[in-house]
Amino acid sequence: MSVHNSSVRNRFGTTAAIALMVSVGAVLVSACGPENGDSAPTAAPTGAAPGAAAPGTTAPGAPAPSGSAAPGGKVVNGTSAANHLTISTGTSTVALNGATVDFGTVVRDLAWSPDGKKAAFVNGNGDLMTANPDGSGKVVLARNPGGETWSHPTWQHATADPSVIAGAEALERYAAIVFTSEKSGTLRLAKVLTKSPGATPEVLTPRISEGGGDPLPQPPQTGNTWANAGGHRGEIVYANTPANEVYLYDDYIRPATRDLGKGSQPALAPDGEHVVFVRSVNGHDHLFTRSTQIDQTAEKDLTPSATTDYTEPAWSPDGRTIAVRTPDGISTLPADGSAAPTQVSTIKGLPSYRP
Repeated sequence: MSVHNSSVRNRFGTTAAIALMVSVGAVLVSACGPENGDSAPTAAPTGAAPGAAAPGTTAPGAPAPSGSAAPGGKVVNGTSAANHLTISTGTSTVALNGATVDFGTVVRDLAWSPDGKKAAFVNGNGDLMTANPDGSGKVVLARNPGGETWSHPTWQHATADPSVIAGAEALERYAAIVFTSEKSGTLRLAKVLTKSPGATPEVLTPRISEGGGDPLPQPPQTGNTWANAGGHRGEIVYANTPANEVYLYDDYIRPATRDLGKGSQPALAPDGEHVVFVRSVNGHDHLFTRSTQIDQTAEKDLTPSATTDYTEPAWSPDGRTIAVRTPDGISTLPADGSAAPTQVSTIKGLPSYRP
């Protein structure tokens, strides 16, 4: 079995592809009206057939969107309140709770807050936004200054640990959204506090605290992308594109960044104890998982018999299931690798779970 360490064939991975999406999204969002925090419109999407249902509803006589089967037995939606799965496709509509919700603006790279009450995403103008799950209450958290492409936000968070850190004020620096910023071909991670709408994002600098001995090698400062938060101490995993490496970033006690091995598109388990990532094997993108503990380095291929590409993984809130994108839609599999992936939706988009 040959293992290739080149970067995964990411459908959203190239700068050109992202830039194109921003350009197209800007045209789409211009038809949606101003983003001023008002509730999202409820009209059917442009181009809908006469008599089509409004977003978030099902047309009279139509099959229920969740669990209904297309010809051949494939599920046409796959989202429900029970499984927490949501799918964003780079349009104004998001599949969740077995329905389609119109956010009234382009939604790219949707991510949910730890309590599930807010969504974060990049709109068609390239701005970082938050909104309620029904698309209302939209807020521009950070406005793109131009000349940059923002993507893949994630909600960083932490809980108080009396032995290390305590109090709401001490935890405020972890109530933030981390995302990728690309400028002039250079990728960096950026961060903005959720309590400060309109603030200028700051560059997140992965680093290792210096001890009293020889200087420690510092992780790369550029080429960093695809951040994903988990755990209870502000931990983030991210990928470094030039090195094709996955890193774990943690500065809860002191700055610490660790290399977790070859891969891309990492996702951190809700408890922070495991990471899943993508690596190319024998011509297909496989899913691998490993512990985040420093003394446990064994990896497991969750898709050893893959005959298609599995990319953009996301953990369920209970940490038992992983959703993944395929060329045919969305599939899910047990996080322990005890069963092969099963297609649950024909919607082609980015999977995420709402806690």
